[in-house]
Amino acid sequence: MSDLVPHFIPNCINGAQVAARAQEQFEKLNPHDGRVITQVARSRAADIDDAVRAAHQAQRAWAETPPVKRGMILHDVTMALKQQRETMAHIVALETGKSYKLAFGETDGAIELGIFYASEGQRLYGRTTTSGVPNRYAMTVRQPLGVAGLIIAANTPIANTAWKVFPALICGNAAVLKAAEDTPATSWFFGNIAHEAGLPRGVLNITQGFGEEAGAPLVAHPNVDVISFTGSTAVGRIIARTAGERLGRVSLELGGKNPLVVCEDADLENAAKWVLLSAFSNAGQRCASATRVIVFDSIYETFRDMLVTRIQKLRVGTADEDDFGPVINAEQLRCMVEAVARAQENGAHILAGGARLMDGAHRDGYYMAPTLLEHVDAHAEISTTELFGPITSLYRVKNFDEALAMANDSPYGLTASIHTRNVHRAMLFVQRVQAGVVTLNGGTYGSEPHMPFGGVKQSGNGSREPGTEALDIYSNLKDVYLNVDVSAV
Repeated sequence: MSDLVPHFIPNCINGAQVAARAQEQFEKLNPHDGRVITQVARSRAADIDDAVRAAHQAQRAWAETPPVKRGMILHDVTMALKQQRETMAHIVALETGKSYKLAFGETDGAIELGIFYASEGQRLYGRTTTSGVPNRYAMTVRQPLGVAGLIIAANTPIANTAWKVFPALICGNAAVLKAAEDTPATSWFFGNIAHEAGLPRGVLNITQGFGEEAGAPLVAHPNVDVISFTGSTAVGRIIARTAGERLGRVSLELGGKNPLVVCEDADLENAAKWVLLSAFSNAGQRCASATRVIVFDSIYETFRDMLVTRIQKLRVGTADEDDFGPVINAEQLRCMVEAVARAQENGAHILAGGARLMDGAHRDGYYMAPTLLEHVDAHAEISTTELFGPITSLYRVKNFDEALAMANDSPYGLTASIHTRNVHRAMLFVQRVQAGVVTLNGGTYGSEPHMPFGGVKQSGNGSREPGTEALDIYSNLKDVYLNVDVSAV
């Protein structure tokens, strides 16, 4: 076990560190070597009920705290996270297997997001407008919903925690955060930082456990007013159905099969750099990963060979000089190895990788070789299913029209990128590609904290987080009409 985390990760409910009521635990394993890092509270419905009750009781006083004051408290939390960012980065690296350098950058991203939302306490704008009735004035004001249920993924755990906690709290809600079972210590440590920095007890409650046992009761709880979930489309559908039965508000940020188009006039060196980063950084564990690389026929062989050469030079491991680390757990690794095998059986050609790394430096961990496929049908399983690993496929097209059609021929619509020097082609792609985020001559990932992020089709339900647009998820708008009696003047 590591000195960075305790031997046991408890829940944090109403400011107290508590074990699960049933005294059950599960093991958190290190994805680098498969060793046990710590034991974790295995929460169930009773624990979720305790957390929701604590949040419900604390929410009124938090909502009555002026938004500017709430922002100041959250700023204190953010500055406390900044003071502890080295330790947080080490915990993130330990739990995920990514390098310390990348974990440190992720932590700084969470800090940037905290600063942004803390300042929103001074800008929780409504609006004033005119009325069609004489001597009447109209306005809107923002008000909190109540209790926010927050369910995050493990791929970027401290960024995901900040992504949901800060906008939920600045709006005056109390929250129950269901930590990702693969990164329990990250959320636990963030909770400690928040409470030591002065966040009132019960405003943020953190529960550990598995999705079916702890996440599902949170979604179904009648006193949870909004659910925000980041994860797979399959689970998102379940959440939408469950919350819909009680008309609960839901924000879903789901999967992607994101296209990166390389045109014949592209800067191929730059395009190759961004393909590798978009497909393989963070071990491909991004909803915004580039998993469909669409290349014009006239440059296909040249660009394919460039990618293969560069992939062979990628370094896989946990050191800062490595390009990416392991995937998060053994089950995820198994699923992606089997998916590549099925694709090969159906005619796909493996240009690089294709299997688990089994050499001495990697065999004990959950390492997938950086994998590049070609001769893949656009409607094959591997073209339409998010694998969440370092796997991408090449597709050959004749021209821009075919590239755009293939980019849009997907059940998903999260992010997209095009590499071209033609501004007219680029702007047409921006207008017509079916995605929530579009990048020109860059990667398919890299959205900033002050910008809205989300997708279309099966990539989400139309909500956007973060940015100021997230305030619409975590607050209600109330219309206010002021009538003036002129005779009383």
